[in-house]
Amino acid sequence: MIFEVKALPYAKDALAPVMSKDTLEFHYEKHHKGYMTNLKGLLEGKPEASKSLEEIIRTGSGGVFNNAAQVWNHTFFWDGLRPGGGGAPPAGSLADLVQRDFGGWEELRTELINAGKTRFGSGWAWLVLDDGKAKVISTPNAETPLASTEIPLLTVDVWEHAYYLDHRNRRDTFLEVFCDKLINWDFVAQNLAAAR
Repeated sequence: MIFEVKALPYAKDALAPVMSKDTLEFHYEKHHKGYMTNLKGLLEGKPEASKSLEEIIRTGSGGVFNNAAQVWNHTFFWDGLRPGGGGAPPAGSLADLVQRDFGGWEELRTELINAGKTRFGSGWAWLVLDDGKAKVISTPNAETPLASTEIPLLTVDVWEHAYYLDHRNRRDTFLEVFCDKLINWDFVAQNLAAAR
């Protein structure tokens, strides 16, 4: 297999106290890297091992899809975070999109929090571009918009391992701090520019 788990784009303590070093140690080292280990085991000696991660997600099923999608989703999640992030997007095309399709940052924030909070069980809340329009969706388990025609711009992990060490069972609190203190708007803007 020609891919590896990408290094985090910041130190493991860089998001503290919003997201602790313990959470990143557990989430990144055990869960994220664990999905890659599982995927490599499932693909060892098979022709699919030479495909890109994205190709495996689009054509895989069962355990292969689940582990490949979780590797990709987690990398996308980490890249969407930054120390001192969050709050309203800065002025520009992204802020204009948020205003046009949601009515403003507060409305987008409410939709993201609600999508994550109401996802039953484990999964993800996403900001996606769908036929040129921004919208918020949620997906169960390892599902990802990468396997559809929607273009992911941002995601938040709502599996318990994303927030339990720092926030216990308060998923809503985690979603609030994600929106207010963690979003990397530069990453979202890059995804938007690439999609246009």
